[in-house]
Order: sequence, then C-alpha cells, then structure tokens
Amino acid sequence: MLDFRVHTFLTVCKHLNFTRAAEELSITQPAVSQHIRYLEDYYGIKLFDYKNRKISLTEAGRFLQGVATTMLHDDIHLQGRLKELQGQKGFLAFGVTLTVGEFVMIKPLIRFFQSFPEMNIKMTVANTQELLKKLDSGELDFALVEGFFAKNEYDSLVYSEERYVAVCAADDEAGRKMTRIEDTFPQRLIIREAGSGTREIFERYLESRNFQISDYETIAEISNVSVIKSLTAAGCGITFLYEQAVRAELEAGKLTRIPLADFPLTHDFTFIWRRNSIFSDYYHSLFQLIQE
Repeated sequence: MLDFRVHTFLTVCKHLNFTRAAEELSITQPAVSQHIRYLEDYYGIKLFDYKNRKISLTEAGRFLQGVATTMLHDDIHLQGRLKELQGQKGFLAFGVTLTVGEFVMIKPLIRFFQSFPEMNIKMTVANTQELLKKLDSGELDFALVEGFFAKNEYDSLVYSEERYVAVCAADDEAGRKMTRIEDTFPQRLIIREAGSGTREIFERYLESRNFQISDYETIAEISNVSVIKSLTAAGCGITFLYEQAVRAELEAGKLTRIPLADFPLTHDFTFIWRRNSIFSDYYHSLFQLIQE
C-alpha cells in the first residue's frame, strides 16, 4: 500500500501548487506542507525549490517523482492481481496510438481473447502524450506507441521498425515529380493533430532540416487516419504516414509514393511500461504474446 504522503507528493508534482494539491486531495494546505516536510525529513533531501512564490522540483524531487509514479502504478496493478487470486475476473487495460490501433492490433487482440478468455480487456486509443499520462496514473498497464517518450521513465521493447512515407493521389502528376522535401511546401499538407506520434515524427524530421510545419502554404489537421487517406486520394493534398497505414491504398492504386530522395525516415513502434516495475516479467510475457 502506497503511503498517503507519497500520494500528496505526486499531487503537488502534478500541479506545482500546494493550494491546488490540497483542493484535489480534499485536505488543508498546512496538511500538504506537513506531508512534504515529512518526506524531506525521512529521505534527508529537499524536494522543491521555492522562488518568486513559484515552486519547482529539485533533481532529487524529480527522481523521487519517477520512482513514486512507478510505485503507484505497481500498487494499482497489485490490487488487481490479488483480486484475481480471490476468484474475481482479471482486468487488462492498455493503450495504443491511433495508427497502431487501426493497423496493428487486430491479430494481437485475437490472441489476447484466446489466451485470457475470462479476462475483461480494455484498449484505449489516443495520442502518445495522452497515453503516457494514463500510464503514469495507473489507468493503463502498458502502451504500444509510435511517438517519443522519456526513456529514463519507461522500460521498453521494440515491437517493429516502420517506414514513413510521403504519398499523394495516384493521378497527381505534380506529386510524382517532387524529389526534395522543399518541393512539397506549395501543396496542402494534410496531417494529424498536435500531440500525435505520427505528426511529432514528421515535425522532428523537418526541424533536422531547418524547416517547420508552417513552411507549408496550406495545412489541414485531421485526427482520423482514414479521413486523411481519403482526402489525399481525392487530390485534396499530400500527407506523410507510416507505410503500413497506406499499404492497401498503394496496392490498390488509390495513392502513390512521392519519390523524395531526402526522406529516408523510419521509426519504431514501441511497447512501454513504467520503468523498474516489479511486474516487468509480466509485461515481457504480454509483449511476447503480442509479437507471436
């Protein structure tokens, strides 16, 4: 069972404000301060710096935050496992990014259903940043993501390496003649919303070339991959997606690759869970089941 003062510490970390932490926890602000002082005295460290009426985590505070977040996650998971031992139905909650959910998870889900016929299963589809928050709060056991994450906070296993491609409508003659990323700037860019892994990968590529999204003359943000593909196939613009997400449309002749010579981009789909979890062996077994 996680000490209640650790819960208080994590809530202060969340808000970086003692008053807001007290409101969320339904306790007084002096009680919050008392809990933090107890932890600082117990560990012999300073957890927060105070400057101009604002607080920030110290290096030791950030380290404790990471460890305590994993402890919270493990405590929630432990409660579920103990209930299973008492005969209650098990519950597996995990998250996937949109591309992974739509184009990767069908076969793994079938294997989950076959391997755990009595278990309740919940798959959450969201962008990488939302999944990381849910993972930290204990709402998810693990996540399969395409976006970037802090490797000092999560343990991970590479599920697959995926190729990232530029595509346009099959009858787009101008698109088929583009050879440099700059050639695409006059086109309408149809792209996922901010916070999605698919978009972040493309943005980081542009930054590495000293470009940015705003270099495109027209931008359309769409949070649905199928809609993005349909709009692109209709000649409404160009897009950048994982090859796996557009393979069917490429094979059917609805989309075609834009032959960019300066776009050798690949990225990993990654299975992640909280770093140093005591249930690491369990997550490895789930990963092997997904990869079969």
